[in-house]
Amino acid sequence: MSSSSTPVAEVLVHGDLEVVGRMRDSSNGAFFVRACADGVEVPAVYKPRRGERPLWDFPDGTLCLREVAACVLSDALGWGVVPVTVLRPDGPFGEGALQRFVDHDPEEHYFTLLDGREDRFREFAVLDVLANNTDRKGGHCLRDRVADEVVGIDHGLTFHPVPKLRTVIWDFADEPVPDALLEDVRRVAHDAEHGPLGDVLAGLLSPTELAAFGMRAADLLHDGHFPAPDPGYHSVPWPLV
Repeated sequence: MSSSSTPVAEVLVHGDLEVVGRMRDSSNGAFFVRACADGVEVPAVYKPRRGERPLWDFPDGTLCLREVAACVLSDALGWGVVPVTVLRPDGPFGEGALQRFVDHDPEEHYFTLLDGREDRFREFAVLDVLANNTDRKGGHCLRDRVADEVVGIDHGLTFHPVPKLRTVIWDFADEPVPDALLEDVRRVAHDAEHGPLGDVLAGLLSPTELAAFGMRAADLLHDGHFPAPDPGYHSVPWPLV
């Protein structure tokens, strides 16, 4: 089910927003907010477009769109890796991404959560390949203390058309991707090319970025294996967590 049809998404899209405070550890402008509608309150992280720092390799003002695109892709795959994330054009500081806040233990991260959750992190790894995630740090993997499920955050640096995969999740390098995950990728790739998913992503990504996404999906389906780090590229982000 798409996050756009969930009650949480409805509150994030239509609810009144109250800014509680700024999130100090964020490299871009990010704010902890409360979204309220019809008596329902959803804590969320608000990342306005105007708070994004310019980057040399990503177009200005697009990180919030990429955050939403990553959630759209996660939902389409059916994996729920990315917490519900929507685009709010009328946020307190203008248009921005609004993501459900995940109640988590800040001492936990990929390296502490991996054991026993390998299948979940295989989903992370495939999502990151498809989205061309350039910044999957260990601290971007959180265990939701309410749902007891591991989810991923901070997907602003994704969907670049040039291969830039940079991640801490290399434990599955060169392993065959499970057939069930490949079937999900095949379905999503078809929907992105011939179905409504392509229209949704086209509203968030450039034509070049969308075409590159299709090529990454085709390459993964053809090869059928998790990639290995490129020795000629900085394949691991810093800091690791």
